[in-house]
Amino acid sequence: MAIELSCPNGQTVLFLDTDSASVTQPILDSDSHFLAWVPDGQSIYLKIDSLGAASVVRAYTNGKQDLVPVSEFAYDLAASVNPSEFTFTLSRGLGQGSEIHLGERNGRTSRLLYADQSNYISFARFSPDGTQIAFIKIPDTQIPFTVGELWLINRDGSDARKLADADAGHGYAANWSPDGKRIAFVVRENPEDKSADQLSNSLISNLYTVDKQSGALTQITQLEEGRAETPSWSPDGNTLAFNMVINDKMEVRLADLVTGEIRSLMAESACCAAWMRK
Repeated sequence: MAIELSCPNGQTVLFLDTDSASVTQPILDSDSHFLAWVPDGQSIYLKIDSLGAASVVRAYTNGKQDLVPVSEFAYDLAASVNPSEFTFTLSRGLGQGSEIHLGERNGRTSRLLYADQSNYISFARFSPDGTQIAFIKIPDTQIPFTVGELWLINRDGSDARKLADADAGHGYAANWSPDGKRIAFVVRENPEDKSADQLSNSLISNLYTVDKQSGALTQITQLEEGRAETPSWSPDGNTLAFNMVINDKMEVRLADLVTGEIRSLMAESACCAAWMRK
């Protein structure tokens, strides 16, 4: 397990071995920020020295490290099922839009897949078979809470298309179902409320899924106040775990996609549920 901590000298990422409970720190001489696990579970991508000579490294659980030769302006990275392939997204500053690239041969070569001059391309995620990439477009603006768009693109950059409007204010990644047929994501329900552009307590959002082929939307939660956040699929694809926030109280709930039942996971305040896969 990778754990990112906020420390006096910046962010630090640790490896936690869940069998032995031993902890190791892959980067010792700089700040480090978690970007993505490689699907084989043997290494992660980290952005290091963000305020200095920023770079991306691949850190292995055995202590080995490789420098990944991508742009210092990269802010998001997603690993493919191919262990030597990933996407990275970069922007050169506010008002300059963003680009998503495919890094191949561990980043030694790369090619532009898509560029947008008006939005930040964020939270790119490969489909389970690695053939498509879902991402969120976030308007290139200083407004803190905005409405964005969920997009889909083929691995080679072809057939870029919008699937749905999506919440863009909190940084919620879309999440592929295990079979790759559906995508779970967050939708802001009150885009006309200008107070919700500035105040998180004014936001109303729900979880939806979209069928990638037909574009059909299915609403999962029915909140009329508060927010549903961070959907996470169970390995069998029948359940979504998510956060629910109402009146500043956060809890984890489970949505059964077969029966439609939604229940609390526990009575105490909690957040950020994730399914363990072994």
